[in-house]
Amino acid sequence: MSATETRSLRELVDASFNAIMAKDMDAIMSLFAEDADLFDPHYPRQHMQGKAQIRDGLTWGFKSMKTFGFKVEKFYPGEDGQSAAVEVATSHVLATGKKLNFPQAFFFEFKDGLVTRLHAYEPYPPGGIVGLVLGANRLIKKIRG
Repeated sequence: MSATETRSLRELVDASFNAIMAKDMDAIMSLFAEDADLFDPHYPRQHMQGKAQIRDGLTWGFKSMKTFGFKVEKFYPGEDGQSAAVEVATSHVLATGKKLNFPQAFFFEFKDGLVTRLHAYEPYPPGGIVGLVLGANRLIKKIRG
């Protein structure tokens, strides 16, 4: 059974974001397959495998955020009918009240109408020594014109 036979890919993606924005743990967990794979660099455990790890991660996330905001800017359905890529304008408010606005890309994979893989990426610069070298080179280029 393909995702499109139960709900359209867009409906599944929207249901996922809506459940997170509502902080509805039961709703979001009902959308994940038992052995789902979730990757998000914002979480203490960036790579979560299986519903137990995903629930633990989302529990932390729900406590850390006052509100979640996801506005789908672009939606790219996969040719296989079981995947989608999404560009999102993210607007969160931390529990402390600090507002966060940044773009994100999400990659979804589905099987039998359930999320089997969800990976989130942000356009942050590289860290570590590579980030330092890149930052220095950008500064030099800016100074030299």
